Amino acid sequence: MRTATTGQVLYDAIAMRASALVLRAYSTSFGLGTRLLGARTRGDIHAVYALVRLADEVVDTYRGPDAGAELDELEEQVARALRTGYSTNVVVHAFARTARRIGIGHGEIDPFFASMRADLTVRTHDRESYERYVYGSAEVVGVMCLRAFLDADRRPGDPPVVPAPPAVDGARALGAAFQKINFLRDLAADSGDLGRAYLPGVDPEHLTREDVRAVLEEIGGDLDRARAALPLLPTRARCAVAATAGLYDRLLRDLAATPVATLRARRVRVPGPVKAAVVVRAVAGVLADETRDRVRATPLLRSRAVAR
Repeated sequence: MRTATTGQVLYDAIAMRASALVLRAYSTSFGLGTRLLGARTRGDIHAVYALVRLADEVVDTYRGPDAGAELDELEEQVARALRTGYSTNVVVHAFARTARRIGIGHGEIDPFFASMRADLTVRTHDRESYERYVYGSAEVVGVMCLRAFLDADRRPGDPPVVPAPPAVDGARALGAAFQKINFLRDLAADSGDLGRAYLPGVDPEHLTREDVRAVLEEIGGDLDRARAALPLLPTRARCAVAATAGLYDRLLRDLAATPVATLRARRVRVPGPVKAAVVVRAVAGVLADETRDRVRATPLLRSRAVAR
């Protein structure tokens, strides 16, 4: 007979596997980055991504007359699991286990669900609603991932790591960049299938090259802020984030070179072999930077030892 403890371990493992399956099914780019992480951090990122995708499915795929009630129920499941550490929804269960351990709370979760709820009612965004939406749908998700990255080296019993403000700024900027790139990539589906216009002041049916250039410049600024915070991350997380940022850099170049009519008609994608090459270059760059920093630090350490 299985003991209660054995049963709990098995259920936890099943929940984590379910979250990993969600990520593999929905995102190749994000999945590539997670392969560079340690097992525990990778599991935490899977848990965060799967919950985000679950909410997305309610507002983007289901869209039934009771979608608001479904979203409310999902949010209540998350709130309840944060209190108890348990849910019959395996994706929520995995997320709650991660959230309770690494310090994710309502400061991140509430804005996220507020943005998901906006997808059910807001069709055209102005600058204020756009920034609020990006914050809740993407920037706080970046902060959730940051908490997972910083938890990699924490010892059992230690409190969750409190991220430094510059690291939080970088995480928010990276989340914002990813979201804004997706606004451009998914322009046809968002406008045609879902009836949404996310980019303020941009008419998807009359998109101009100037519109695209302005959005790409905004995304470039976000990516610059994100890269400035890379040294604050553990090595494996730095590799994963650099690889993912490299993939989106490539997307920026492709979007800039894509005719506006094509952007209005279909999603721009990066071929698999190109993605692999981008990841290899990004990881090599991070490791080279670390090696150079160690070499520069060695003479200083030796001089200090002599002085003692």
